[in-house]
Amino acid sequence: MELNDGNLQTLTEYLQKTLSPDPAVRRPAEKFLESVEGNQNYPILLLTLLEKSQDEVIRVCAAVTFKNYIKRNWRIVEDEPNKISDPDRTAIKANIVNLMLTSPEQIQKQLSDAISILGREDFPQKWPDLLTEMVNRFQSGDFHIINGVLRTAHSLFKRYRHEFKSNELWSEIKLVLDTFAQPLTELFKATIDLCQTHATDVNALKVLFSSLTLISKLFYSLNFQDLPEFFEDNMETWMTHFHNLLTLDNKLLQTEDEEEAGLLELLKSQICDNAALYAQKYDEEFQPYLPRFVTAIWNLLVTTGQEVKYDLLVSNAIQFLASVCERPHYKHLFEDQNVLTSICEKVIVPNMEFRSADEEAFEDNAEEYIIRDLEGSGVICQEPRGELETQRCCYLPGEVFHKYQ
Repeated sequence: MELNDGNLQTLTEYLQKTLSPDPAVRRPAEKFLESVEGNQNYPILLLTLLEKSQDEVIRVCAAVTFKNYIKRNWRIVEDEPNKISDPDRTAIKANIVNLMLTSPEQIQKQLSDAISILGREDFPQKWPDLLTEMVNRFQSGDFHIINGVLRTAHSLFKRYRHEFKSNELWSEIKLVLDTFAQPLTELFKATIDLCQTHATDVNALKVLFSSLTLISKLFYSLNFQDLPEFFEDNMETWMTHFHNLLTLDNKLLQTEDEEEAGLLELLKSQICDNAALYAQKYDEEFQPYLPRFVTAIWNLLVTTGQEVKYDLLVSNAIQFLASVCERPHYKHLFEDQNVLTSICEKVIVPNMEFRSADEEAFEDNAEEYIIRDLEGSGVICQEPRGELETQRCCYLPGEVFHKYQ
């Protein structure tokens, strides 16, 4: 397929037809696209279309179609034909990062997912300059671009939370740390400073707190397998800022929605996860910072409301306290009768309440509610939890009290 206006127009028409609610129109269009996706230049035509089309719907449709095409075809299977030509592979990797970062957010998310698929297969051996290209964009000062980089990096690195240990994995993580850890730390500090500068600008704060949440997720992924020397050397910087963010209460970021977690809740939830990770795996190095985090997270628990939007925050905060209380050398923090009474009265009992939101969820779809109840009970304490996890659980040494939403 040649890169010309005629083929772009044809592709536009068939993409438009795939959006039709009429199966007689939609299915032939889908079959046509399947029949031509093996042709050279097909993915380049899709990228050209999502970049240059004046129709926003077609641009999004092209982005989704491209991502699904990459998902189906990028992996090279031994003894099977290469489904994407080498020139197309080279052209895609040469252009997709810049295209992703300069696209509107809806398209950016699709291309970010596509890059993560490419990265799983090709990074670092076949795509050694990917990280350098991404890190250089931190200097742009444009947080639309910066958040695009962070979102893509999160997609690439979150698999480190699941991978089995191996020399290949250690080599990759070392490469990532050598290239990414220092710029990420500098970006973290700069973003904190910008939050203080724009403390009264709600629109700026929303963008900046989105960045801080992504940065915190990246911290978790990069520290999951082992404690990197860089982060151990810079623990004071990270933990001081994490603690300050945990105790922050900016009225501008509070939401009226009782079900959807806001940016402040999402950020604090992730920081609780990060603190729990350190308390579980690196307790010796984390010990100097532990008391202040116990105090801050305890205060979060006793002051947070019962609304559904706080469920993830409460769950992660309790998980942190569970990580602490199960360590023998921290048991003294929880042995006092007043502390145990306070835990029962202010944490366990309130979080065992069957709320009206729970009742509504059960009435709307009892089967789904029960499935989520049963599945959640087995995964709430495992890492990593899903970002949409809504189960709360409360711990005491030797006992587990669960409340499921």
